[in-house]
Amino acid sequence: MFIRFTRVVTLFALTALCSFSVFSQESSEEKKEIKEVAKKKKKKKKKHDPTGVAPSTKFDLSDWSLSVPTDTNENGRADHIYENDLNDGYHSEYFFLSEDGGMVFKCPIKGYKTSKNTSYTRTELREMLRAGNKKIKTKGTTPNNWVFKKSPDVEKVGNYDGYLKATLAVNKVTTSGDVKQVGRVIIGQIHAEDDEPLRLYYRKLPGNRKGSIYFAHEGRGNGEEDFYELIGSRDKYASDPIDGIALNEKFTYEVIVAGDILSVKIIRPGKPDKHKVISMAKSGYSVPGEYMYFKAGVYNQNKTGKPTDYTMATFYAIENSHSHPDVETTTAE
Repeated sequence: MFIRFTRVVTLFALTALCSFSVFSQESSEEKKEIKEVAKKKKKKKKKHDPTGVAPSTKFDLSDWSLSVPTDTNENGRADHIYENDLNDGYHSEYFFLSEDGGMVFKCPIKGYKTSKNTSYTRTELREMLRAGNKKIKTKGTTPNNWVFKKSPDVEKVGNYDGYLKATLAVNKVTTSGDVKQVGRVIIGQIHAEDDEPLRLYYRKLPGNRKGSIYFAHEGRGNGEEDFYELIGSRDKYASDPIDGIALNEKFTYEVIVAGDILSVKIIRPGKPDKHKVISMAKSGYSVPGEYMYFKAGVYNQNKTGKPTDYTMATFYAIENSHSHPDVETTTAE
């Protein structure tokens, strides 16, 4: 009896011990699963939100202002972010730092415009030589702007002649709307008081794999403009350019003004540069009261597509100068 009872107690104890061991093992596994789920949730929460990072955390924007297609002050025009605010952490859904450290410009077809004189929306930088000094007026022959070297106002302005260099990738162009406008975006400009000595275009048509690069030069006050193709064709029915630039492909543009000379160059790794130099001697800009400033970003050249259709580009470097050595050595071809 005693032996039999001992065996029963021992068997019961072993069974309980095994059960406890299994229970402990299951509890340990459950805890691991709970921890893994918690980790995944944390990772999801930490997912990068690019629109929440300001480009000024990486880029010096102290001598630039920005136009965006919103109207937060309800004045009926696009918002303008001036130098100090722009360089002190401004960002929005249309202007932010990308995950790979680029400055993103995004612009939909529908949005507020900078004035009644323009038909298109933009997210675009405007050169401001005053660099935050609000005592200096933004427009006119003031230290905020520059002129051609032969201008009679050369002593009144911030500088003369100029150099603009940017490395970027166009990420998206519009794909809807009028065939004359679809896929067009201006990525760089020289703007005068009312006219544009330079508009630099990227255009990729919906059926093409790659895009073209060309620029326009507009004479002062005469409504005349000449177009120059650097890569591919600007034609609305252009075939896919063999040597074109694809979306998300990085390239560099370089703009130089030296006196009456305008130089535009496209630079790509491992490929020959595409370069055009023209004379602006008869364009009429070296006159009293005329002034210049650079612009860069995306100036959407489509107003006929779907309202939500947009264009976007990421700039990885931008340099503006008026004392660059290349300016002094540039001559007509």
